[in-house]
Amino acid sequence: MQIPFLQRLQGLTGTPVNKIVAAGAGAEKAASERMLQHVLAGLPEVLGAAVVQVASGVALATYTSSREFALSKALGFNAEVVKQQQKALAALQLGPEEQLEEILITLHTQLHLLRLLPDGKRFLYVAVDCRDTNLGIAREVMRTCE
Repeated sequence: MQIPFLQRLQGLTGTPVNKIVAAGAGAEKAASERMLQHVLAGLPEVLGAAVVQVASGVALATYTSSREFALSKALGFNAEVVKQQQKALAALQLGPEEQLEEILITLHTQLHLLRLLPDGKRFLYVAVDCRDTNLGIAREVMRTCE
Protein backbone atom coordinates (compact mmCIF):
# COMPACT_ATOMS: atom_id res chain seq x y z
CA MET A 1 0.00 0.00 0.00
CA GLN A 2 1.29 3.45 -0.93
CA ILE A 3 1.01 5.89 1.99
CA PRO A 4 2.43 9.33 1.07
CA PHE A 5 3.30 10.29 4.65
CA LEU A 6 5.34 7.11 5.19
CA GLN A 7 7.12 7.57 1.86
CA ARG A 8 8.13 11.13 2.87
CA LEU A 9 9.21 9.86 6.28
CA GLN A 10 11.43 7.19 4.68
CA GLY A 11 12.98 9.89 2.49
CA LEU A 12 14.07 11.80 5.59
CA THR A 13 16.10 8.85 6.83
CA GLY A 14 18.54 9.10 3.94
CA THR A 15 18.99 7.87 0.42
CA PRO A 16 16.29 5.46 -0.72
CA VAL A 17 17.68 1.95 -1.07
CA ASN A 18 16.87 -0.46 -3.91
CA LYS A 19 14.79 2.17 -5.68
CA ILE A 20 15.43 4.32 -8.74
CA VAL A 21 15.11 7.99 -7.83
CA ALA A 22 14.74 10.33 -10.81
CA ALA A 23 14.92 14.10 -10.89
CA GLY A 24 13.62 16.51 -13.48
CA ALA A 25 10.73 15.88 -15.81
CA GLY A 26 9.76 14.78 -19.25
CA ALA A 27 11.73 12.75 -21.75
CA GLU A 28 15.10 13.19 -20.03
CA LYS A 29 13.73 11.81 -16.75
CA ALA A 30 12.10 8.85 -18.52
CA ALA A 31 15.27 8.08 -20.50
CA SER A 32 17.40 8.20 -17.34
CA GLU A 33 15.04 5.84 -15.52
CA ARG A 34 15.07 3.43 -18.48
CA MET A 35 18.87 3.38 -18.50
CA LEU A 36 19.01 2.50 -14.83
CA GLN A 37 16.34 -0.17 -15.26
CA HIS A 38 18.48 -1.67 -18.03
CA VAL A 39 21.54 -1.60 -15.74
CA LEU A 40 19.59 -3.32 -12.96
CA ALA A 41 18.34 -5.98 -15.36
CA GLY A 42 21.88 -6.75 -16.53
CA LEU A 43 23.69 -6.19 -13.21
CA PRO A 44 21.28 -7.05 -10.39
CA GLU A 45 24.13 -6.98 -7.84
CA VAL A 46 25.14 -3.38 -8.67
CA LEU A 47 26.21 -1.27 -5.67
CA GLY A 48 25.14 2.02 -7.22
CA ALA A 49 24.28 3.57 -10.55
CA ALA A 50 23.41 7.02 -11.82
CA VAL A 51 22.87 9.14 -14.90
CA VAL A 52 24.69 12.43 -14.35
CA GLN A 53 25.02 15.74 -16.21
CA VAL A 54 28.69 16.37 -16.99
CA ALA A 55 28.56 20.18 -16.77
CA SER A 56 26.86 20.45 -13.38
CA GLY A 57 27.42 17.06 -11.75
CA VAL A 58 23.70 16.86 -11.04
CA ALA A 59 22.18 13.37 -11.01
CA LEU A 60 19.20 12.85 -13.29
CA ALA A 61 18.51 9.43 -11.80
CA THR A 62 20.18 7.34 -9.10
CA TYR A 63 20.02 3.87 -7.62
CA THR A 64 21.86 2.43 -4.63
CA SER A 65 21.66 -0.92 -2.91
CA SER A 66 23.03 0.28 0.43
CA ARG A 67 22.68 3.37 2.62
CA GLU A 68 26.42 3.17 3.34
CA PHE A 69 27.21 3.69 -0.33
CA ALA A 70 27.19 7.51 -0.45
CA LEU A 71 26.50 7.82 -4.15
CA SER A 72 25.34 11.44 -4.09
CA LYS A 73 28.62 12.59 -2.53
CA ALA A 74 30.73 11.04 -5.28
CA LEU A 75 28.78 12.10 -8.37
CA GLY A 76 29.97 15.72 -8.47
CA PHE A 77 33.57 14.58 -8.13
CA ASN A 78 33.07 12.02 -10.90
CA ALA A 79 31.69 14.74 -13.17
CA GLU A 80 34.85 16.73 -12.48
CA VAL A 81 36.99 13.69 -13.37
CA VAL A 82 35.20 13.47 -16.73
CA LYS A 83 35.69 17.19 -17.42
CA GLN A 84 39.38 17.09 -16.51
CA GLN A 85 39.99 14.03 -18.69
CA GLN A 86 38.26 15.76 -21.60
CA LYS A 87 40.58 18.76 -21.11
CA ALA A 88 43.62 16.47 -21.02
CA LEU A 89 42.57 14.79 -24.26
CA ALA A 90 41.96 18.18 -25.90
CA ALA A 91 45.49 19.22 -24.90
CA LEU A 92 46.86 16.16 -26.73
CA GLN A 93 45.14 17.34 -29.94
CA LEU A 94 44.36 13.79 -31.04
CA GLY A 95 41.72 14.73 -33.56
CA PRO A 96 37.93 14.78 -33.56
CA GLU A 97 37.57 11.00 -33.97
CA GLU A 98 39.25 10.39 -30.58
CA GLN A 99 36.60 11.11 -27.97
CA LEU A 100 36.38 10.02 -24.36
CA GLU A 101 34.16 6.94 -24.05
CA GLU A 102 34.80 5.43 -20.64
CA ILE A 103 36.76 5.87 -17.44
CA LEU A 104 37.48 2.89 -15.20
CA ILE A 105 38.39 3.36 -11.55
CA THR A 106 39.67 0.15 -9.98
CA LEU A 107 39.62 -0.29 -6.22
CA HIS A 108 40.57 -3.33 -4.17
CA THR A 109 37.02 -4.74 -4.09
CA GLN A 110 35.08 -2.40 -6.37
CA LEU A 111 34.98 -1.26 -9.97
CA HIS A 112 33.62 2.19 -10.81
CA LEU A 113 32.83 2.85 -14.46
CA LEU A 114 31.92 6.19 -16.00
CA ARG A 115 30.65 5.97 -19.58
CA LEU A 116 29.91 9.09 -21.58
CA LEU A 117 26.57 8.93 -23.36
CA PRO A 118 26.42 9.76 -27.09
CA ASP A 119 25.23 13.33 -26.51
CA GLY A 120 28.44 14.04 -24.53
CA LYS A 121 26.43 15.98 -21.94
CA ARG A 122 25.67 13.08 -19.61
CA PHE A 123 27.43 10.02 -18.32
CA LEU A 124 26.33 6.72 -16.89
CA TYR A 125 28.02 5.77 -13.62
CA VAL A 126 28.05 2.22 -12.29
CA ALA A 127 29.78 0.82 -9.21
CA VAL A 128 30.02 -2.94 -8.72
CA ASP A 129 31.77 -5.33 -6.38
CA CYS A 130 34.50 -6.98 -8.45
CA ARG A 131 33.93 -10.26 -6.59
CA ASP A 132 30.34 -10.37 -7.91
CA THR A 133 30.64 -8.84 -11.38
CA ASN A 134 32.84 -9.39 -14.40
CA LEU A 135 34.27 -6.16 -15.89
CA GLY A 136 33.40 -7.26 -19.43
CA ILE A 137 29.78 -7.89 -18.52
CA ALA A 138 29.52 -4.53 -16.75
CA ARG A 139 30.96 -2.75 -19.78
CA GLU A 140 28.61 -4.52 -22.17
CA VAL A 141 25.55 -3.69 -20.06
CA MET A 142 26.58 -0.03 -19.96
CA ARG A 143 27.33 0.06 -23.69
CA THR A 144 23.91 -1.35 -24.55
CA CYS A 145 22.16 1.30 -22.41
CA GLU A 146 22.87 3.89 -25.07
